[in-house]
Amino acid sequence: MPSHDPILLILDLDETLIHATETPIGREEDFQVGPYFVYTRPFLTEFFHACHQHFQLAIWSASTMSYLAEVVENILPTGMELEFVWSRKRCIQRYDPEWQNYYYLKDLKKVKRKGFSLERMLIVDDTPQKVSRNYGNAIYLHPYFGEVEDEELARLSRYLISLKNLPNVRSIEKRTWKKYF
Repeated sequence: MPSHDPILLILDLDETLIHATETPIGREEDFQVGPYFVYTRPFLTEFFHACHQHFQLAIWSASTMSYLAEVVENILPTGMELEFVWSRKRCIQRYDPEWQNYYYLKDLKKVKRKGFSLERMLIVDDTPQKVSRNYGNAIYLHPYFGEVEDEELARLSRYLISLKNLPNVRSIEKRTWKKYF
């Protein structure tokens, strides 16, 4: 895609945009999906509206598609379109010998095959391990566990808008974004 196209902004779901738990956290949930009480991160709706003006949006989660679809239906503002919504079926399962468990890796080469340029693609996630193959495209958030005073998305939207005209998002350091926003 030419560099004048909007940047593709890929968003993780759990602990990035929402927190879902089988045990309530002491305040009313925003909605429920199956056995999960779901809490949306503060400023989520404002974040979607701000980013939708400047970016192409997508969601990629390591969750199941049925769960993902129901959550997206509840959090996405009316009339807003996403480029894609991908579940763990589009991830690569890997084994971590140190922690002796499996995790899901999101490889942006799969998105590139859809015609998007890595230079014009950002992925927001709370788990660096999940996007380790594409750290130059990654922006990391503090994991969200239902805190009502959380301001990550308000700060992140201001930061992202400052990047919207970059021809190559991989060329800048993004790990320290919180120092400035």
